[in-house]
Parts: sequence; structure tokens; C-alpha cells
Amino acid sequence: MPADHYDVIVIGSGPGGGSLTSRLASTGKRILLLERGDYLPRSQENWSAKAVFVEGKYQAKETWYGGDGHAFHPGLHYYVGGNSKVYGAALFRMRERDFGEVRHVDGVSPAWPVSYAEFEPYYAEAERLFAVHGNRGEDPNEPWSSGPYDYPAVSHAPRIQKLSDDWRKAGLRPFHLPLGIKLDERNGRPTPTSICIRCDAFDGFPCLLNGKADAQVMTVDPTLDRHDNVTLLVNAYVSRLETDPVGRTVTGVCVTREGQEERYSADVVVVACGALCSALLLLRSANAVHPNGLANGSDQVGRNYIRHNMSVLMGLSKEVNETIFQKTLAVSDFYFGSQEWEFPMGLIQMCAKTHPDQIRGEEFPAWTEFLPNAPFDMMARHSVDFWLQSEDLPHPDNRITIGRDGRVTLNVAQNNREAHERLRLKLEELLEPGGLYSYIFERSLYLGKDIPLSGTAHQAGTLRFGTDPKASVLDPNCKAHELDNLYATDASFFPSIGAVNPTLTIIANALRVADHIERRLT
Repeated sequence: MPADHYDVIVIGSGPGGGSLTSRLASTGKRILLLERGDYLPRSQENWSAKAVFVEGKYQAKETWYGGDGHAFHPGLHYYVGGNSKVYGAALFRMRERDFGEVRHVDGVSPAWPVSYAEFEPYYAEAERLFAVHGNRGEDPNEPWSSGPYDYPAVSHAPRIQKLSDDWRKAGLRPFHLPLGIKLDERNGRPTPTSICIRCDAFDGFPCLLNGKADAQVMTVDPTLDRHDNVTLLVNAYVSRLETDPVGRTVTGVCVTREGQEERYSADVVVVACGALCSALLLLRSANAVHPNGLANGSDQVGRNYIRHNMSVLMGLSKEVNETIFQKTLAVSDFYFGSQEWEFPMGLIQMCAKTHPDQIRGEEFPAWTEFLPNAPFDMMARHSVDFWLQSEDLPHPDNRITIGRDGRVTLNVAQNNREAHERLRLKLEELLEPGGLYSYIFERSLYLGKDIPLSGTAHQAGTLRFGTDPKASVLDPNCKAHELDNLYATDASFFPSIGAVNPTLTIIANALRVADHIERRLT
């Protein structure tokens, strides 16, 4: 067998690729993991709000175009661990109802071809793999589970605990965010040996201490340490996939590395580049048998791109907020609607504390009624910060394409915005009774100021799975309908996205698909 042939090639080392690789490693099969980037450098700038948010230091240096022709820099991160290097590590299970058809004010969120019951054991495994901390039974919309979390929920800081208590008195059911984190704490403080120190550079930052449960820390590095049958190649950009003459089998993975062209092959090829980049790879791989792109006889590759409708909101309180680690609280009472409105609205959760450098990059009106001429650091001290997300509905014209000249176009028409605006109004209503929050403003500066948050965060769709080859790209096992050995395990398989963070579902599905591939290989 030639040295460039493997049992499995996995393209992408994020949560989908890393989790599948870690699961298959114990089979002893020869596995090649390809990552277009390198390890993210560990430096003090990992904790710099100016470097991370204002300058977009770790963001991909690429230019894409919107459907109206405007240029933007996508919020992508090409490193070992993928976009999870800068994610907020909120690891939710999708609600059981999310797996079925859900009616929204703007349309219908389609049902999945598999049930929550099939995913449940893999959700449990994913929570163990990524060290999720949480409390079962607090979240009123949490689906049923086969057991408790292995780790207790991350405790609230005093100011956030007061907010939780106030909301509970108002009749809501706030709960601790399920977080993937390498934290040991006692009485609300990290122990002397805890990797995470509950600093203010967690949500959206690379973790300098590797205390965030990202794909590099939890899957890639431990797998490489334990299994000699797994090889990682970094700075390995996969330009295209080749097939046999009849177009049924991927026979070659073409890689550009250190200025040289290399070619590898495998019995099974798994694409896990992220929903957008996985679609681009298949489109770049067009050939005589697949003239519109690999696995694209249905013309569905790149279509039905979905991402949440999202807002990062900064509330200014008359009280100083001394909280350092703020991302611990969420409210899902309006996830599927309210007494006043029958349609789903979405999820409210805390996000990281606003830094002065982030405020400095924003444009705000003159609203300093109780903080006249306030410097940015004082405004940050008075901020309480929220992340709101509502479901984005799939539409075939929301899609990513690539021209013959290599120009990438991401066409996105927003929908279901009324649900998001109603969720925002709900948050404002929740903050009014205490009289502590005088202003709520939306922050656009997140992971690079040249692109709004809604651009590429929580990317999903583009290669959705289903039972009908005419309406989907992948089958229920996430194998391409048109190819015998091609799979996808990033969020591209999502036919709908619900309103919770997608990463735990990506991990769970990767473990599910790994089981299928293991049976195939043996």
C-alpha cells in the first residue's frame, strides 16, 4: 500500500473533524487529519480585546462578496481546532421539538430525517468529551437526557446571581449556561490547580491557558498523544477532490502545503471544513461527471445556508458591574413563544463582559445621561452584556457560490426578524422593573469590525442531509448521496438550526457518523 493512502482522511480539525477523528482513532485504522491553518500562537495578545476584536488578529485574511457586491472579510479562523478556538463554549442540546417541523411567523423550520432519540446517547458522549458543566432540570426547554452532567454548573458571580434571582421572582426560569470549560472551582473561585481561572478573556478570545474546551484541546491533541495511527498535517490546504471516471468514489485529495502540491487517497474521505468552506471545496471539485460541483446533481450544494439571527447587546447599569466571568446565565422561557405571541422567539444568554477597546470601536449616540463624558473604561465597568439568538429559516437562495475566477459570493437575505425583535423587546421588559438598566445598545464589533456578527457566526446548512437525493446532498448517515465514500461532519448537514448554539450538535453528530464509518471499515 503506498505511503500516501489512508483508511480515512478527515479535512478540517474543528469540532466535527476533531471529534470524529478522536472516536475513530481507537480502531487502529490509518487516519490523516488535514488542517489548512497551523496552531494558533499562544501569546499575551490572546487576551487583548484590541487585537482580537478591533484588529481581527486571528480572523482569516480573505475577501468575500455579498450578494449586492460589497466586499467583506468573513469571520473565519483557520487554526487547529477551527472556529472553536474563539467560540464561547456554550454547549446546548437542540430541543427535542427542534428535530421536528416547527412553525414560525415567517415560515416553517423543516424536520430532521433522524430523531432526538437517536442523537441522545451521542449528546451524552459529546458532553463528556468536551467537559460540559451544567445542571440538569433548570432549563425549562431542555430535552430529556439519560443522565446528569459530569461536572457541576459554573457558578454565578454575585451581580449575575442577583439578576438570576430577580428574573426568578418575576416568574421566569433562568438557568446556568452549559459550558465546555476546564474549570475546578470552590466557593465560586478557581482552585489553585484549575486550568481556567475565570478571567474576562473567555468568550470570543483564544484561551492562553487552554482552559476552554475547544476542539484542539479536547480532541486533536489528546488523540495525537495516544494514537500513533493518526497523523496531523498543518498548513495543508485542500484545493479539490478527485473522483474515479464514473464519479462514484473520491480517489484523490489534492493538497497545497509549503508551496508544494501533494496528493493523498483514502477508503473514506470526510469533509469538515465548516459549512461554508466545505461547500466551496465541493464546488471547486467540479469535473466532467459532476459539472456543477461534487455531489451537486441536486443543485443543493451551497444552498440553504443558515445562521442565527443574533445580537450582542450592551446594557448600561447605574450600578457598577464588577463581574469578571459573566457568561453563566440564560433564559429560554420564550424559546417557543409566549402568552402574547404564539411563535418561537429564541434564547437569551449572557456573553462576555464588554472591554473598553470594544466600546472605543463602536459608534454610539450621545446618551450619557448618568455617565456624562464617561471614558470607555467607566462605561465598560457599568455594562451588563447579553447575546440574543433566534432561528434563521433555510431558503434555497441563501447560498455560497464561487466564480471561475475564484471570487466567493455569500448571498444572504434575512428572515424571521420579527421573532428576533420581539425577543429583544422581551429583554428590555425584563430589565426595566429593577430600574438598573437605562440603555440597551447593539454592538456590531465582534470578531472583526469589517463584518457584522450575522455574517458567518454559527454557520450551518449548505450540504443538508435528508432522505430525498433531489432535495438534499447527504443521506441520514451524512454520506453524499452521489458518492460512495464521501461524508461531511461539520454543521453543513443541518437542515434547520433551532435557536441554541450549534457546536454540541456538531460534536454529537460527528460521533454518530464515526460509529457508522467504524462499522463500515470493520
